[in-house]
Amino acid sequence: MSERKTIYLCLAHMSEEGWEQKYVKEAFDTNWVVPMGPNVNAFEKDLEEFVNDVRCQKEDVRCEPLDRKVVCLSAGTAAVHLALIACGVKAGDEVLVQSYTFCASSHPITYLGAKPVFVGSEGETWNMDPVLLEEAIKDRIAKTGKKPAAIVPVALYGMPYKIDEIMEIADRYGIPVVEDAAEGMGSRFDGKVLGTFGKYGVLSFNGNKMITTSGGGALICRSAEDANEIMWYATQARDAYPYYQHTAIGYNYRMSNVCAGIGRGQMKVVNDHIAHHKHVQALYEELLKDVKGVHIHKQPADPRYDANFWLCAATLDPEVRIQGQENAYKEVIKTAVGGAAGVIHQVDSATTDCQPNENVEALRVFMLGKKIEARPTWKPMHKQPVYAGAPVYTNGIEEKLFKVGSCLPAGPYVTDEDVRYIVESIKEAIVG
Repeated sequence: MSERKTIYLCLAHMSEEGWEQKYVKEAFDTNWVVPMGPNVNAFEKDLEEFVNDVRCQKEDVRCEPLDRKVVCLSAGTAAVHLALIACGVKAGDEVLVQSYTFCASSHPITYLGAKPVFVGSEGETWNMDPVLLEEAIKDRIAKTGKKPAAIVPVALYGMPYKIDEIMEIADRYGIPVVEDAAEGMGSRFDGKVLGTFGKYGVLSFNGNKMITTSGGGALICRSAEDANEIMWYATQARDAYPYYQHTAIGYNYRMSNVCAGIGRGQMKVVNDHIAHHKHVQALYEELLKDVKGVHIHKQPADPRYDANFWLCAATLDPEVRIQGQENAYKEVIKTAVGGAAGVIHQVDSATTDCQPNENVEALRVFMLGKKIEARPTWKPMHKQPVYAGAPVYTNGIEEKLFKVGSCLPAGPYVTDEDVRYIVESIKEAIVG
């Protein structure tokens, strides 16, 4: 019997026809190995066709396509950064941002010398709570004398946020919205792709996203003028002289022609990837429905919600006991968990003041022993030491979810057999 493979949360999957290699080879053959070129232009056109497609939910209603423009960039984080600049965010401004998210949603706010104001989640989608959002707007105006400069909702694990309510509030107060749809590539609300509702929409093509360019991202813009302004900032903000002259600070954020070649190939399979993630989610829902104390996170029954289920998230009731739970948090982590890239700082303690419950950590360790990657959900940003003292408007839902939440594998390499093995491993992990 061959050794069982490790089942990762989500890994990139190349097209079987090898389109990625074809386009990358073209980049090398034509010597376009710079942050611009034919692949970048073509990838942007492919993305525009994708995001502008509107799917009507009523047969008797004709849907008109949108006319959004897309600018390809070096990272989703860069897209957030440039979107905030284009919204006029400056040092000293405040930006309302979802707390329950990855740090790339909030860090670019601080790049500009602005201040993140964290907004908690509602329990249905796990995303920004519209009630808390309006409470935060009113309170910040009362405390500072001015409106927040932008609002950044996030599609956590690909789940659409309460877009209609958030956009109504944003429009009423005249605050631009930057949609962080980095995890929501292809997720839809009322037939429209996430990222097309706000002033700007952020996409990510990191190696673990719905499609990948190895690293990279894009910004969805409402007009060609907005796209040109973003592209200007992304290419060092040069003025029209035969030499380099700058009247603004620019950035080296344009996507490379080589990476864009990978992206062009990935666009051939993006709909297949989305369909696969939805299939995996449905299988988890079926197989976990009778497992006491384990709850798969589902999208709202409202037919306007159409999540891509980038990751399948579940919660574990606190009273569920897991094998090895008595040893949870006894050892200090020495290396990055879950194959995370980069360098981590060593720590002296195995615990913090906000962490998953011991049974959730025990399940992670147990699953790792079964060669299954299962990670905690994102730790709320307002509980991160780097943001200590930042304003937060919360009802505590996101912190409660973090304590009981776990992410399960859902990528293109995850087979039906894998899902059954994962569910059986969860059952085995439960004591009693």
